[in-house]
Amino acid sequence: MHLLPHNSAESCLEVDKIDYICSVKPIKDSMNGDYTERVSQESQRPNEAEGGILESASAFAQRVLEEIETLAGTTACKTIQLVRLKLWAQQQGCWFDDCSQFGDYFDRGSENEVYLSSDQKDIVKLNDFRYADDNLSSFFERIKAHNKYFDACPYRMIGFAENRDGKVCAVLIQPFIADARLATKEEIHDEFLRLGFHPEDQGEYYTNGLHDIFDAVDGNVLIDDESNMFFIDTIIYPSDTDGYNTYRSLSPRCSKQ
Repeated sequence: MHLLPHNSAESCLEVDKIDYICSVKPIKDSMNGDYTERVSQESQRPNEAEGGILESASAFAQRVLEEIETLAGTTACKTIQLVRLKLWAQQQGCWFDDCSQFGDYFDRGSENEVYLSSDQKDIVKLNDFRYADDNLSSFFERIKAHNKYFDACPYRMIGFAENRDGKVCAVLIQPFIADARLATKEEIHDEFLRLGFHPEDQGEYYTNGLHDIFDAVDGNVLIDDESNMFFIDTIIYPSDTDGYNTYRSLSPRCSKQ
């Protein structure tokens, strides 16, 4: 799936090339003469990129967090991080102005605006950082942890965009799982045990001591005929960050209880 961000190398860069550039060196001015030349040289080595936009955006957001903490003595800087990330993404050529290129609007969940790609191979999610609480650190940690534990259905971050509500969102891609059914609660439980997790609070979440995983309910986990499981939507927090109370304060599902 190839999408064209706003101001991407004269509007002809492929996503994988953008991933590589953003992971190597921040680009101050994507419209200068050196930009196209650097694309042609560095895109010859795409396999050298590790994490691409996800790693670069995470590092940038962390620098903003550290700046605010130094200046103001607080880590509550989510709004400032989002403003700065939008500008950063525009400079890097990974900001999307036109959401129609993501495909057909598919659904809206508590945090994601969801599109089905035109070739029906991918799901594109515009994630509004709902579960990031007061800064974005937990969001980036969550995506990395998801890809570590649930590599059958990984996230690929390709940039940023505004959703229909005008909120700055991360643009995430996952493979579209067509030939699968909803996993049962028992199947999900057994898979977590296999992965080294155990249930807490009567199965409200699962933990391995490093990460706590929430919202792994039957509607968010699929299983195919060969018993391969696909965790398509979970909320993950580091175990030492009081993720339980954060999740319960932000989840619509918990607010209805």
